Amino acid sequence: MTSSAPALQRRAIQDLPDELISQIAAGEVVERPASVVRELVDNALDAGASQITVRLLAGGVRLISVEDDGCGIPREELPVALRRHATSKIRDLNELEHVGTMGFRGEALAAIASVSETAILSRLEGEDKAWLLEARSGELRPAARNRGTTLEVKELFFSTPARRKFLKTDATELAHCIESVRRHALARPDVGFAIWHDGKLVEQWRAVPMDGSVDKNDALARRLADVLGDDFVANSIPVQRTLASSGITVYGRAGLPDAARSRPDQQYCYVNQRFVRDKVLTHAAKSAYEDVLHGHKQPIYALYMEIAPARVDVNVHPTKIEVRFRDSREVHQAIKHAVEDALAAPRAALLAAHAETSTPAALVPEASGTGPAVASPVAWQPSVSAPRPAMKPQLQYAMPLQETAGHKVNDMQALWAPMREAAAPTVSAATVSTFEPNTAQTSANPTQAATEIDLAAASPAPASHEPTTWPLGRAIAQVHGVYILAENAQGMVIVDMHAAHERIVYERLKEQLGNHQPIASQPLLIPATFAATPQEVATAEAHVDTLHVLGLEIAPFSPKTLAVRAVPSTLAQGDAVELARSVLAELEQQDASGVIQRARNEILATMACHGAVRANRRLTIDEMNALLRQMETTERSDQCNHGRPTWRQLTMKELDALFLRGR
Repeated sequence: MTSSAPALQRRAIQDLPDELISQIAAGEVVERPASVVRELVDNALDAGASQITVRLLAGGVRLISVEDDGCGIPREELPVALRRHATSKIRDLNELEHVGTMGFRGEALAAIASVSETAILSRLEGEDKAWLLEARSGELRPAARNRGTTLEVKELFFSTPARRKFLKTDATELAHCIESVRRHALARPDVGFAIWHDGKLVEQWRAVPMDGSVDKNDALARRLADVLGDDFVANSIPVQRTLASSGITVYGRAGLPDAARSRPDQQYCYVNQRFVRDKVLTHAAKSAYEDVLHGHKQPIYALYMEIAPARVDVNVHPTKIEVRFRDSREVHQAIKHAVEDALAAPRAALLAAHAETSTPAALVPEASGTGPAVASPVAWQPSVSAPRPAMKPQLQYAMPLQETAGHKVNDMQALWAPMREAAAPTVSAATVSTFEPNTAQTSANPTQAATEIDLAAASPAPASHEPTTWPLGRAIAQVHGVYILAENAQGMVIVDMHAAHERIVYERLKEQLGNHQPIASQPLLIPATFAATPQEVATAEAHVDTLHVLGLEIAPFSPKTLAVRAVPSTLAQGDAVELARSVLAELEQQDASGVIQRARNEILATMACHGAVRANRRLTIDEMNALLRQMETTERSDQCNHGRPTWRQLTMKELDALFLRGR
């Protein structure tokens, strides 16, 4: 992300040569007030403005005024600025192919002036007065203004009533204008924006200083919180990735799967600080969520990509909202891998990091015994708020209890001892050994080894080790054979046992089986035949090797018929014809490597679902702790293979609220 606006060396506004005009795409299209706002804000940013104010009347139909503190326009260039194909942004075809500014065609002001009453007021640094130009009359006269430019557009579409009557209500047009400015504000946290409507301040986003005192990621997070709300930042994680080979940099924030919405209304993609709607970027971001988000939910994200201007063509759409990449596959992989890497880290580790900075107490493994010692439960709070204060002693007094018989509540080892004795057969040496990894067995059958619970993960650390935090805490109970209750420094953790182990098995299978081994297939006793289209026949013949890797054998049975002779072993009971049709359809539209990866993951997900611990299975405390430790180190362990959450945190503050403590 650009740390600050570059120092501008102002260039004169000139008419473009006819040869260059012929290379520029279709001209600007003024569809509604928001189109005017977008073009005028683009020009203000290109002028090096640090503060932009937009004033509207009647949703922008009666008045659109955009004020900036940029470099300004000289008196002699004001009439030139209103001509068609007159600009200071480019001079020749080489500069057109390396566009680094928001605007470049030189058509916006001419198109706007043709359908409205337009006026330009501008003053250069060092001049004693500003100059005002009326577009319709051509009158140029002195006026008062600080350095910068003000563009006023009055009575939009007054000369074309047929277009004006198709505008929506003032509230709708205002919403579109605000959204247009919002998109610019998200890309430039170093610039302040203010929107006024009918004399009232509607939105204001102050500039974040970029003088080195604020990290660029923190500045972006502040602007995202100001524009999209604190919830967006709280429910998202930072993204940062740079490809050394291509120089592509991807940064921003990707929303957590839990924050997915029913509509894609919080999906923002930027290329060199320009908001774009591109199928390559959208598909790449969606693909990164395939392993953690299912169904029709839409993720939230704000992704920014920096790429050499020569490798992206912004001159393909009248509104410059669509772009074309020289290497779309490279861009797709950059976005996908950047978001995948950000989502892979378990959020339990982030919880532990917050706990270490907000509370001195931590869960530390004991030098002796079977479980960790628990410090006083102090609720974790986000970094934006203060830690939860200790409960005042006068609110609730201790009840005098007889301690001559029974176990103390805080004596967890003695409290659970009777249950362990009752379940002695299940924790015998023979049983424990079945959950320990076996090197020979792993090499012989990775699928079976992946489904084992490693009890070594819950072994206590030696006394010489420094105290460490267990993000998901220690297990204390199991509820109806489905959920695990654990206690950590922030409060209580509830874990879906089957969903959590399913994710762990799935990630182990992906790691152990690798990405290059063919999926095991099972020949069909009677081949399944179906009538195929010419495209399906051609795809089956062209992707024989790909189908073999997927565990499928599809061969022509006749010129218009295909026969399925083998299917993946784990899907042998499914519909072979339907499976073949869906795979062929995807191979026809998508890249073969992507199809192989998705198909492999779907098959491994099915295997993991059947290999994970089932509901109603009683686990010992050691087995529960082993599962929690594996969750803390497994990628994407916060969601199961079907996109459901695997655990939830209830802080002490939330628990206190349930019982009205402190009120």
